[in-house]
Amino acid sequence: MILNDKDFKIDVTSEIGTLRAVLIHSPDSGLGKVVPSKAQDWLFEDIVHLDTLRRKEYDYYVKLLLYFLDPDKIKGKLDQLDNDRSFFKPDNKDFYASTKVVELQTLLSDILEENDIRKKLVASVCAIEGCNYRLQLRLIDTPPVELAKIFISGALNDEQMIFAPIPNLIFSRDIGIAINNFMLLNRPAKKARMREALLMRYIFFNHPLFAGIRDNILEIPETVQHFLRPGEDHEEKTTLEGGDVMVVSPDHLIIGCSERTSTSGANEAVKLLFQHNVVKKITVIKIPHKRDYMHIDTIFTQVKRNVWVLLHTLSVAESPIRDDEPIAWFADKKSKDKPEIVQFRQGKKPKKFSSLEELLTDISQKDLGCKEDVKFIYSGNNTFPFDAREQWTDSCNLLAVKEGVVLGYDRNDKTVEAFRHNGFNVVKAHELLEKFEANELDPQKMEDTLILIPSSELSRARGGFHCMSMPLRRDVI
Repeated sequence: MILNDKDFKIDVTSEIGTLRAVLIHSPDSGLGKVVPSKAQDWLFEDIVHLDTLRRKEYDYYVKLLLYFLDPDKIKGKLDQLDNDRSFFKPDNKDFYASTKVVELQTLLSDILEENDIRKKLVASVCAIEGCNYRLQLRLIDTPPVELAKIFISGALNDEQMIFAPIPNLIFSRDIGIAINNFMLLNRPAKKARMREALLMRYIFFNHPLFAGIRDNILEIPETVQHFLRPGEDHEEKTTLEGGDVMVVSPDHLIIGCSERTSTSGANEAVKLLFQHNVVKKITVIKIPHKRDYMHIDTIFTQVKRNVWVLLHTLSVAESPIRDDEPIAWFADKKSKDKPEIVQFRQGKKPKKFSSLEELLTDISQKDLGCKEDVKFIYSGNNTFPFDAREQWTDSCNLLAVKEGVVLGYDRNDKTVEAFRHNGFNVVKAHELLEKFEANELDPQKMEDTLILIPSSELSRARGGFHCMSMPLRRDVI
């Protein structure tokens, strides 16, 4: 049965409004086939133990999302899920199949039911992957559910791989971003993610769940005569990934220029979004092209109207040079590591900001109408070397399921301390789920809470829960 909801709509106007629908992809078998020699090429920092990552980490994430977004799907089932994973498997008849916690693999299986779409997508994937003609014919005749698994995992069966896996598909935010009632499909920077982008285009343009927004799907074009450009310079390629895009208010979007998003990509996105009147202002933040940071959501995310979590070393303006000692003139000033921030507004002159803190304060006060003091919770409690260590394991990459209630990794101890010092409750995922199941706590009534999810394997992939979510609908704040 094809997943559908006649009342389904896309509407995202902030980073913190109560989450009502989200697109995710649970870890598939392809993650368990990443080999050390190819991990970097496939954009993973390390190999993972798949069963641990699924059962003891990511499954908690799915359970929490269901309790917050679609509790009828999970209520009363918590005890049995520890021993039976069929509930979490999109190709199983007992799969939870929600239109609020939407599994990407299910959508892919659905569109492959259409013979014409199946043939076109098989041809497109085979062209990208260099498959021979006989294999193409074989894939066309493969049942849709199995074909979806093959497209994602790269394997015909447990032993035979026909092309590389796409392990980064768990980071669903990167391949598309909902902005108000528009969907912006992105352009990945690395060849390893090209198949992901192709699958997403077919899903959004063909799945009945998104029939109501067909005219609002935007694709970033390449620059004119891009095929004549010499070389593969990052700045010249038109690339943009969702980890570099944040909807902070109905009228205001942030785009980061990073290791994965080029200035050309940001430029084309700004023109496209203004042309369609999607937002009124777009702030572009250029951060260092370093693996340490990757996307802007690895250095800051929003927690409440007036609360942000961020990496302090990239957030503050450069201090004036003290010229009383010669060493001051020759020390590494790290000015090259400070973000450049420019805000573009239709019909007005661009505006510069000197630091991330200045920009985020402006958003809280002017865009969101905050009267309270704006607070910053710093990675690693702003203590060296924990600030850099915990930013590397995604202390700043949090997903708000509602204002003030965020999901993060349990391993970032100093950042957890900083949340406590700022008045937040801290609770472990398994403890919270038990309270939900026993009706001791209503998810919708929670406030100011950091929810900790086990992360020893998930953190190896270099992405947090902000990366592992593509919000499709949030309440207006």
